[in-house]
Amino acid sequence: MNDYDLLVVGSANADLVIGVERRPGAGETVLGSDLAVHPGGKGANQAVAAARLGARTALLARVGDDGHGRLLLDSQRAAGVDTVGVLVGGAPTGVALITVDPSGDNSIVVSPGANGRLTPADVRAAASLFHASRVVSAQLEIPLETVEEVVRNLAPGSRFVLNPSPPRPLPAQVLAACDPLIVNEHEAKVVLGDGAAVSDEPEDWARLLLAKGPRSVVVTLGGEGALVASSDGVTRVPSVAVRAVDTTGAGDAFTAALAWRLGAGEPLAEAAAYAARVGAATVTRQGAQVSFPTAAEVAALPGAGAGEAAASRAGAEGGGR
Repeated sequence: MNDYDLLVVGSANADLVIGVERRPGAGETVLGSDLAVHPGGKGANQAVAAARLGARTALLARVGDDGHGRLLLDSQRAAGVDTVGVLVGGAPTGVALITVDPSGDNSIVVSPGANGRLTPADVRAAASLFHASRVVSAQLEIPLETVEEVVRNLAPGSRFVLNPSPPRPLPAQVLAACDPLIVNEHEAKVVLGDGAAVSDEPEDWARLLLAKGPRSVVVTLGGEGALVASSDGVTRVPSVAVRAVDTTGAGDAFTAALAWRLGAGEPLAEAAAYAARVGAATVTRQGAQVSFPTAAEVAALPGAGAGEAAASRAGAEGGGR
């Protein structure tokens, strides 16, 4: 039996958030709201999101020996994440500077800090975590060579999920391990490369991405839902109608939920439909980690079906946080 449903390898940042009426243009200054500081980073976000849904979750990351690092560790532990893999020191904790406009859309600039010091050697030293994990999830706010080492250290029978954000071209061995590769429109086009003849149809992006080597692909489409692609074909996943307040962290919540449900044995399309509901619940509240729902809250969304009820029971039985 695996000790963990999900091992997240990735970034941990302090999110410095300011609300703005509109984002400034070049050379322009605009006034914003009071500064709010939240625990964030795509890796830390995914770990908390999964743990709140009830997944047994561990995080492999690096933070600084500073106040922001302590904030991040406290947040992980409060959510029930095992932080045995969180390394401390080497550089200041990573920071994300985030502006959020009245529609809930955000713009983010990241200073990687300690995230850039998470090395392939750190991955090799955490071999016991990989062998204890059913699914491993990663992103690209850590060095690409570290993600490549993650792929080399996957345990037999485990599943690898990658959200290539911020996007960049990916080596063949990383693409071949993805099951699935999870991208939005911008990420899809970067991974495909400048030379690709990309149409306006997301189904075409998914097929082209699949041809590059991943075992499966998920393309997120915001308010239009998502689609999944594998050797079985391409399937649309409907969106969930909610009033968006803040989209920060929604993609991380989607990825975490998808990875958890795949590890529990759900088919890709069903897992993506559940993940879409988790993402929808996330955008109805301010912030990233504080907005992540429990399985019971996802099940309470209008139109919840048997899959959500089963996930809610699984979260409760697993000590859902």
